[in-house]
Amino acid sequence: MNEPVPDAPGAGYQLNQGAVIPCLGLGVFQVEPGETTRQAVRWALAAGYRHIDTAKMYGNEADVGEAVRASGLPRREVFVTTKLWHTDHGFDSALAAFRASLGRLNLGYVDLYLIHWPTAPSPEARRDSWRAFERIQTEGLARAIGVSNYSVRHLEELREHSDVVPAVDQVEMHPFVYDPDLLAYCGRKGIRVEAYSPLTRGRQLGHPAFAEVAKAHDRSPAQVLIRWGLQHGMVELPRSIRQDRIVENSRVFDFSLTTDEMTRLDGLRGGPRVTVWNPAEIP
Repeated sequence: MNEPVPDAPGAGYQLNQGAVIPCLGLGVFQVEPGETTRQAVRWALAAGYRHIDTAKMYGNEADVGEAVRASGLPRREVFVTTKLWHTDHGFDSALAAFRASLGRLNLGYVDLYLIHWPTAPSPEARRDSWRAFERIQTEGLARAIGVSNYSVRHLEELREHSDVVPAVDQVEMHPFVYDPDLLAYCGRKGIRVEAYSPLTRGRQLGHPAFAEVAKAHDRSPAQVLIRWGLQHGMVELPRSIRQDRIVENSRVFDFSLTTDEMTRLDGLRGGPRVTVWNPAEIP
């Protein structure tokens, strides 16, 4: 996907199912439920973010919904994602889990509903979940449906059994787990890649390559990593509960990495993952 990088946190890409997804979102994985989540969402929305990414497993859907409702922003202006946990696979189970998430969010609908992991009792259960997702979208309760942590193999399995192409594949993506094959596949199929843990959960921000590129642009390593993902056409989902960092992470639209800098960061591929499971190993 070779579109120009959007020019503001709330700007984004039109998904293959019609909705427009803002290119920058606040992730709330491991953000403590309650006021911590609500405050982080408030700060993000005040800083211009229009995309909040939560999940049943995070335990903070209700707080995300409360903060969005209290923001005063029209519902249609805030893109909210939540996800089906892997213990809820299956047609009826997925429908029930979605209704519970929708109730906790209390926003009327979700903008994007994702299968959180392909982990399931069987491939058939995974496919049954997708049938439930199709029903949810047909009923107008989710503007777009997609997947998370799907490898090309999982995406191909889905393609063989459904005519509905996922709008999104949300995966761990940063220079150390850069996957050009997945990006290329999704580009050909019209699937937008979202990057979670784009800042390596802070574990690699001190890497010399990031420091040197950041210095060249008078930026922070975190801003460089977010910009790297944006220039690859990905939606970026950094996480923070600090107002200064939430704001800093949004200030990535007035500079560009050079071709040489992008190539250098791409070359870090093969480094450590931050997630426990490698999706490619899931049957």
